Amino acid sequence: MLDNLTQRLTGVIKTLRGQARLSEDNIQDALREVRLALLEADVALPVVKEFAAQVKQAALGQEVIGNLNPGQALIGVVHRELTRLMGEHNDALNLATVPPAVILMAGLQGAGKTTTSGKLAKLLHEQNKKKVLLVSCDVYRPAAIEQLRTLAEQLKIDFFASDISQKPLDIALAAHDFARKHHHDILIVDTAGRLAVDEAMMAEIKSLHAALKPIETLFVVDAMTGQDAANTAKAFGDALPLTGTILTKLDGDARGGAALSVRYITGKPIKFVGVSEKMNGLEAFHPERMASRVLGMGDVLSLIEDAQRSIDTAEAEKFAKKVQSGKGFDLNDFKMQIVQMRKMGGVSAMMDKLPAQLSQAAAGAKIDERAINRTEGIINSMTPLERAKPEILKATRKRRIAAGAGVQVMHVNQLLNQFEQTQKMMKMLSGSGGMAKMMRGMKGIMPGGKR
Repeated sequence: MLDNLTQRLTGVIKTLRGQARLSEDNIQDALREVRLALLEADVALPVVKEFAAQVKQAALGQEVIGNLNPGQALIGVVHRELTRLMGEHNDALNLATVPPAVILMAGLQGAGKTTTSGKLAKLLHEQNKKKVLLVSCDVYRPAAIEQLRTLAEQLKIDFFASDISQKPLDIALAAHDFARKHHHDILIVDTAGRLAVDEAMMAEIKSLHAALKPIETLFVVDAMTGQDAANTAKAFGDALPLTGTILTKLDGDARGGAALSVRYITGKPIKFVGVSEKMNGLEAFHPERMASRVLGMGDVLSLIEDAQRSIDTAEAEKFAKKVQSGKGFDLNDFKMQIVQMRKMGGVSAMMDKLPAQLSQAAAGAKIDERAINRTEGIINSMTPLERAKPEILKATRKRRIAAGAGVQVMHVNQLLNQFEQTQKMMKMLSGSGGMAKMMRGMKGIMPGGKR
């Protein structure tokens, strides 16, 4: 989403590299481009003005003006000010209350409240080991209650049943009583939204807030709504004592100004961001890391955390032993690498967190996600024996596998060639000077990679 903004800001900084020092004149020129870049990214005008003023003030300080590399100096200033604009540090959920801790979800229709409620329940259950109850008070949108029920079943999270004949306040109070009696740690309440802010919606959510006394009231906003996000955020902030914001659809194609505007407008921290449609696609928001991504520095810390959460340690150790011995590497291991990568959000999600230069280099390698999915489908069409001993795959078996995976025989042959190259790489790693040999042999071996 933030690619265009990243390109514009890094372009501005590059123009300063040839300057001897930062001066008021070249800072003024650079800030003009920064303001245009932010406005094009749909950042709210008051935020742009405040940000530009803060950058100018900091850049003209004695510490920066004598720096011999003005481009690097400005990166440091812009990074600090972007971080400050978005909140400086991650604000975790406050769950320090007598159970059940109530989390009230507020926002417009279409912002992704229901899906985000499910994602948040999954995150709290898996990472915080909490017993969570989900309830929907949306009696207006067709199938809203059923959507949350389906998500709860899919995620194996407890769900409190309700129907459209009930009043939202009655549903909420009954769910709270149920959660208390059944020893739930957390109750997540999904509320109704409208296509625009209106008095009836605000009156209803105010009454829910007064009755439930939630410890967290989270404003859910679509990051793709641009300038409108700031207006909506202000309306909800005036009506409710918000404790934080969740930005959804940060992986979309819009310009991403909401990510830089909503903290300034509401005065409340961004607690989470939705980074994919998958149910594990909700991440804690770290302003410093987001500032690094905006400036093309990547977010390696989040990438490491994704790996720690997603990778099966036992399987990784087992795989490492095979690499060390140079023996036993088969198509089951090949598939495992694809599964682990998918758990981390897939190739595109991983590339998005790499520094710009590495990400561009990886993009240049033409990694095709569809080819990766095809590779997994082909392996799934094989018998356990065929995966363990790919050398037995002759013409008849290849035709059967291709038909089962819905591909052509040439795709099966391509997979087997990639596997053979990977096997050779494993053997290189097990010998002396293995890493250097491996790097020379890497090109083209990843499933979906092209020479």
